[in-house]
Amino acid sequence: MVCYHCGVRLSEHDFCTGCGADVSLYKRILAASNRLYNDGLEKAGVRDLAGAVSALKQSLKYNKNNIKARNLLGLCYFEMGEAVAALSEWVISKNIRPNRNIADEYIKMIQANQTRLDTINLTLRKFNQALSYCQQDSRDLAVIQLKKVLSNNPRYVKAHQLLALLYIADEEWNLAKIELQKCSEIDANNTITLKYLQEVGRMMLPEDVNWNNGKGKGNEDIVRYMSGNETIIQPAGRRDFRILTTIFNFAIGIAIGIAIAVSLILPARIKAAQLEVNDQVRAISEEMDTKTATINEMERRLLGLTEENERLAALLDEFRYAEIDSETSDNLLLAAAALVVGPLEDDRESLLERILFYMDSVSHDELSEANPAFHTLYFTILETVGAELGEMCFTSGYDFYRAEEYASAIPHLLRAFQYDPENDEAIWLLANAYDRNGETDKAREAYAQVIEYFPDTDKATRSQERLVELNITGA
Repeated sequence: MVCYHCGVRLSEHDFCTGCGADVSLYKRILAASNRLYNDGLEKAGVRDLAGAVSALKQSLKYNKNNIKARNLLGLCYFEMGEAVAALSEWVISKNIRPNRNIADEYIKMIQANQTRLDTINLTLRKFNQALSYCQQDSRDLAVIQLKKVLSNNPRYVKAHQLLALLYIADEEWNLAKIELQKCSEIDANNTITLKYLQEVGRMMLPEDVNWNNGKGKGNEDIVRYMSGNETIIQPAGRRDFRILTTIFNFAIGIAIGIAIAVSLILPARIKAAQLEVNDQVRAISEEMDTKTATINEMERRLLGLTEENERLAALLDEFRYAEIDSETSDNLLLAAAALVVGPLEDDRESLLERILFYMDSVSHDELSEANPAFHTLYFTILETVGAELGEMCFTSGYDFYRAEEYASAIPHLLRAFQYDPENDEAIWLLANAYDRNGETDKAREAYAQVIEYFPDTDKATRSQERLVELNITGA
């Protein structure tokens, strides 16, 4: 037992040695919970399940963390056929103590058997349907449903009690008594069962009354008892003889009925049942053959589709890296060759012009779908001389820009930024060239690139201002 406040193990004192809290009432509450658990355990041992459930519920009111009481309550519910209530208690118990809890085994025992879970669900649905039939006063349908419930779950006490109540309503006292005795075998001290048994016993027991024959012969004891919907009255003195006669006649009738059934009715019934079973087996066999053929056809189609998918995937891999245009590849290789041989030459500017000529003839969009080797070679060249190529293009574009020949400046500035993405001046002049050349949409796009690639700069600020102006004027 630990302190509810600080978690320190409690001693025999009425206060916590860890935090000093008063735990006298707390100890009495836990003791009461344990005492009620022991009462429930004793009652469960003598099959007084209703009494055990009552005691265990009271125990949990005092201490909801009493794992033993909660697990035992679940067992009592399960023994009474209420599997859902049992699972609820075990799940709560497992949430309170996840480790080293026997409730985990109980849950796994039920969940591991899917058939048992389906049976539990089916039983609950049928029981609820029976209750609905009772509310609609369809007692015959309710009896049929309850019999199905008890065939799936013979230990369902509430189903036995409801079926007995329906028999009592129809004055079928013997059948009601049988169902109530089954309840008593499961739960020996259930209050509802005992109440129903008392009522059935009162209706079935004979009553001694004084009967006057009206002829002055005095009173003669008679016996009255219920049989179905009829009240049977007979003299007490001849009771034993008549009972023996009734039993004898009943036995003869049963023997004659069995003989007739065996000789006439039973063979025809057996043959009809066999024919019905054969028809059902044949129908099921044909249905299974149809389903098997359908499954085989679907498997064959699936195999064909899988093979076709693999073939198309292989074909896609073959064409994924399609060869680029020969002129593009030649120019790229010539640019690479010039870059390799270039250091042996003295004229750097001529070398750059030659490389620029080749690189201008290379389609970057075509390279993006080409063999990765060409793509890598292209960017290797740019890493080596991209800045110098960009500077050359920028110089040409700047000259055209100053001469206000914006249409001629645009391609040079565009290439300058393509070869050297770090050149903020190139993209800034390109945006202005587009703007002054009347290409407003492209100007907006270029100004947005300045803001995106070179934020927190003066060019970005001016680009933002110009974008606002363009949007306001709608140009």
